[in-house]
Amino acid sequence: MNPLAKELNELIAADNPHVLEMLSELGRQLFFPKGILTQSAEAKEKAHRFNATIGIATEDGGPMYLQCIQDKLAAFDPRDIYPYAPPAGKPELRDLWREKMLRENPSLQGKFFSNPVVTNALTHGLSIVADMFVDAGDHIVLPDMMWGNYNLTFAVRRGAVIRKHNTFTAQGGYDVAAFAETLRQTAREKGKAVVLLNFPNNPSGYTPSAAEGEAIVDAIRSVADEGCNVIAVTDDAYFGLFYEDSLQESLFGALANLHPRVLAVKLDGATKEEYVWGFRTGFITFAGGEAKEQPRLITALEKKTMGIIRATISNCPHPSQTFVIEALKSPEFLAQKEQKYQTMKGRALKVKEVLDTGRYADAFSYYPFNSGYFMCLKLKTVDAEKLRVHLLDAYGVGTISIGSTDLRVAFSCIAEQDIPELFETIYKAVKDIE
Repeated sequence: MNPLAKELNELIAADNPHVLEMLSELGRQLFFPKGILTQSAEAKEKAHRFNATIGIATEDGGPMYLQCIQDKLAAFDPRDIYPYAPPAGKPELRDLWREKMLRENPSLQGKFFSNPVVTNALTHGLSIVADMFVDAGDHIVLPDMMWGNYNLTFAVRRGAVIRKHNTFTAQGGYDVAAFAETLRQTAREKGKAVVLLNFPNNPSGYTPSAAEGEAIVDAIRSVADEGCNVIAVTDDAYFGLFYEDSLQESLFGALANLHPRVLAVKLDGATKEEYVWGFRTGFITFAGGEAKEQPRLITALEKKTMGIIRATISNCPHPSQTFVIEALKSPEFLAQKEQKYQTMKGRALKVKEVLDTGRYADAFSYYPFNSGYFMCLKLKTVDAEKLRVHLLDAYGVGTISIGSTDLRVAFSCIAEQDIPELFETIYKAVKDIE
């Protein structure tokens, strides 16, 4: 083992040995090298005559660039666009995102957690979690209504076993009892569990109520009390898009500093929260399991995260980080974001209004939804994949089939006035097949 990795492991063990147990074999081996980047950072501070360290080209005291590109980006200083960004992301962006997290998640007040590390959007954050904490055979606890890419990230890439639980009760709430039982089974079998909490959920568009959220946290605390190490990951890709009665913040706040055997990991990003999908700017944030500062633990986890970033993508894109900084600092930011939120909420409520007429009850019902981008129809008479293909071929309408009975509809990309026509078309297509 590299001495730097050994040193980081010792820092983790000094603050919380349970977290060291949570790391995968790769996670234990990770470190951030004291190589070119460290030497370049030192040179940036002290090399007042010549700095011949980092591999970019310079000209006239700044980064070299093509004028045909800069002409399109004239509002930005070339220094904020062209050089490499730091491996953990631009410090100003990390600080701004932390401030945003505290503002939007009141339960984080007084909690101890890391500065967010910039990732290449949320999927990259999931990949980091998989590499750092998942070995072949480890169990990932997920609802049966889950985003399909989790399978690639955790099962295919890392050999994990995905343990699914029922998503909804017959009464239409989140099936916390099924979650708790699946978690207990994993705890008994493995003594370690990765819990992935994706709210608002993709594909269902559901966020638990405050009571359901509290019950989820209680279930995690319970297995930790019994000796199970839990990596509790909140996939907050659609954070903030809460339209009706539900939690209004991330469960990360309740999970942070919950228990010595619980490591909370928050994955979020500007991608969907700020409507900048192509920017690929996300964040990973860690919270230790005790209600006290654990600086050695946090430092070591950040260094290991920087190590896996360095080993895979080197660093995240600089321009998009600059653009997000400018957005977060803009005096118009909050008002513009509220306007887009109201548009999204209007679409979600229109879907419910259309479906609650009962006109389509003989063909499909719908799963509970109150947030996010999506909702799912539960088909009663036809196969979902057959319906999906027929909608495309006969009507030019795109949807996503999930299993044999469920059809995902992204109302996020349908104008509110077009929603009645959309569901009328889906109904026609069902009748065609029947």
